[in-house]
Amino acid sequence: MPSPFPGVDPYLEYGGRWPDMHQRLIAYTSEWLRPQLRPKYVARIEERVELRPKGRKFIADISVKKRSRRLSETQVAYGSLVADEPQTLRGLDEERRVSFIQVVKVASGEVVTLIEVLSPSNKIGQGRKQYIERQDEILDTPVNLVEIDLLSRPTATYARNFELHSPDDWRYLVSISRPQRRTSVEVYAFPLRERLPRPKIPLLPEDGDAVLDLPAVYARCYEVGDYGLLLDYSKPPPVSLSKAEEEWLEALLLEKGLRTAPADA
Repeated sequence: MPSPFPGVDPYLEYGGRWPDMHQRLIAYTSEWLRPQLRPKYVARIEERVELRPKGRKFIADISVKKRSRRLSETQVAYGSLVADEPQTLRGLDEERRVSFIQVVKVASGEVVTLIEVLSPSNKIGQGRKQYIERQDEILDTPVNLVEIDLLSRPTATYARNFELHSPDDWRYLVSISRPQRRTSVEVYAFPLRERLPRPKIPLLPEDGDAVLDLPAVYARCYEVGDYGLLLDYSKPPPVSLSKAEEEWLEALLLEKGLRTAPADA
């Protein structure tokens, strides 16, 4: 079953479905680009480790920092009794592995393009701050940065430094930063009702750009992930919509037979 939506399916944006969708987007984007990149470049799926501080949502793991039963010279004695050296335990931040794509030049091993598919943690709170810090580090290098943000605005990341007014109902964003012109950004901004764009994927200047068929990648993710069996379209999506978006979504799902018209309609 294909997705009922022409572009992004808002039912996949948050909750338990997004981590699976994120992994599929990374894998199938790499797969789609492969024929265009070979033999000069390869797309590699890499991981980085992000630490989530202890706090409200998760309980920190506990690890052994120091373990010793030897008596130290500084131990406090009381009469003939000497205290044994205890273990020292420290709380660990939660470790989370995040996948991304590197386009690498085969001959030199040089990373020429980094492709990020954003997750909710990249857009709010401390996670957003950490992501932007990493982003700033990348922008100080000669690497192209492509960000695919299929999660509802309002918090753009790289494009936060620029004013985006068109279309006025944009919800999703693909942005491209090239090292030759960091003072500008190429964006594909699109609303809920439109299909996903086919963005350029920059390589080295002498080789031109590859093209990512994001609609085809998204459709493959939806099909292979069997989301049509998992999502309940009879309920509202887990994101806030404008009145116009709600009305459009309701009409679309009625047309697709995924909702039933009210009895008094």
